[in-house]
Amino acid sequence: MTEPPTQDQLDAYVRTRLALAGFDLSLLPEQADPATGVPTRSQVLASLRAFVASTPGAISGWTPPATDPVYAQQASPPLLYPSITEAWTGKAGDRT
Repeated sequence: MTEPPTQDQLDAYVRTRLALAGFDLSLLPEQADPATGVPTRSQVLASLRAFVASTPGAISGWTPPATDPVYAQQASPPLLYPSITEAWTGKAGDRT
């Protein structure tokens, strides 16, 4: 069994993913500003660290229904806006 990543490793991962997405964490304030409610750098980092430590395991375990894993990626691609797609295909509200 592998050991869970350390807090420093999670911070490095989060900072790298944010940088790859074009988000500059240094633009957030270091001190809380009650007037704007903008989260501080440490609050954002703590929140994303908690998300990465808990949720991706559940997400990565999901596989779409298909007989072949290679076909599964093509048969059920993730949708950004599934409700719009359902409306376009005439399946809006058809939840069985």
